[in-house]
Amino acid sequence: MKRLIRNIEIINEGKRFEGSVLIENDVIAAILPANADNDADEIVDGRGKMLIPGVIDDQVHFREPGLTQKADIASESMAAVAGGVTSYMEMPNTKPQTTTIEALNEKYDIASRKSLANYSFYIGATNDNLEIVKSIDYKRVCGIKLFMGSSTGNMLVDNEETLSALFEAKPAIITAHCEDEATIKANLQAYKEKYGDDVPWECHGEIRSAEACYKSSAKAAALARKFGARLHILHLSTADEIGLLDKGPHEERKITGEVCVHHLWFTDADYKEKKQWIKWNPSIKSKKDRDALREAVKAGAIEVVATDHAPHTIEEKTGGNYFTTPSGAPLVQHSLVTMLEMAEQGIWDYETVVDMMCHKPAQLFNVEKRGFIRQGYKADLVILEKAEWKVAKGNILYKCGWSPLEDQTFHNRVCQTYVNGHLVYDKGVIDYSCRGERLTFNR
Repeated sequence: MKRLIRNIEIINEGKRFEGSVLIENDVIAAILPANADNDADEIVDGRGKMLIPGVIDDQVHFREPGLTQKADIASESMAAVAGGVTSYMEMPNTKPQTTTIEALNEKYDIASRKSLANYSFYIGATNDNLEIVKSIDYKRVCGIKLFMGSSTGNMLVDNEETLSALFEAKPAIITAHCEDEATIKANLQAYKEKYGDDVPWECHGEIRSAEACYKSSAKAAALARKFGARLHILHLSTADEIGLLDKGPHEERKITGEVCVHHLWFTDADYKEKKQWIKWNPSIKSKKDRDALREAVKAGAIEVVATDHAPHTIEEKTGGNYFTTPSGAPLVQHSLVTMLEMAEQGIWDYETVVDMMCHKPAQLFNVEKRGFIRQGYKADLVILEKAEWKVAKGNILYKCGWSPLEDQTFHNRVCQTYVNGHLVYDKGVIDYSCRGERLTFNR
């Protein structure tokens, strides 16, 4: 089948121009002039709209298997495509944890049957599975997830010999959650002594502190430099961590960083209103930290913007105190529009959003033929329109049914999302018969 999207503003590879894109089956067959004629089976009029590559999210938690009361691959991939995310890389802290070949293969099997978006899954590192991690075919698996701080699922790797052996083996890109466990435990004890069980939500940024993040990130960076390993530090949340990343040409950087949308949008002043709904690990920190991260995005010092999409049920988020309420929130449906809203505010331009959410993830992970609008690449595409709308219960697609962005007004909206040439999302209508593909990597 041939489909022609014509007379549309294309944002791609740092340029904005009027053009047309011809899709033939699952690939981009040609990039043509705006008013191009073609013997296409279907013509989509893009007048007044924008076309970008599909977003690639390098860090999500879709909770399947084992935690499907929170989310599952079907529900969250549906939310993803509604938000313009056409590919995702999912984390290993499920039940069972994705630390064996069998558990990894089970996830790929589930996704092949249920995922509306393209997918890959990390293998999780533990204190005793190094040989398994080394045996993976990383042309078909996105990378290794290393927890250097405990979070949901507690996959903390704290054996110094194991850490050194992993970085020395350097079988693939190591993506790391960096928070120093000893610092956090000491902070927790101090705040518990001060407040008992009634620790205010505003203290989360002080308990899971900037010091804890920097100390752990610096340790990971030192190990990577010692052994020449490829390290990608996830969800940077402090100004100081930016200085740990490599500089110079992007293709030569071995220590890179990701920042999540919530660390670019919120500050610790928002705890007063948002409370547990913005309790993440790592925590939301100061305005100074947020603004430094924004500047790093604009300057190209940070490689990727992602979500750390991590849903919990409303009951889990409201049924306890600071110590018992889990950290994490859903974002994958609203990450793109939030980044575009910051473009509307003049924080950066649309080209930067596309670079950080589409191009750079593809380049960083060497994703095969995705992340760009190029002839011969997979037709993962998103059509956007200017429109004012508000996040509300009735338009939230996450299985958990809530968002930390409820009542937020946005000024851009996803109209259509194409995954491998298939129109999966069309103005609120979802084609549940579509299935994404397993991502592959040029390594």
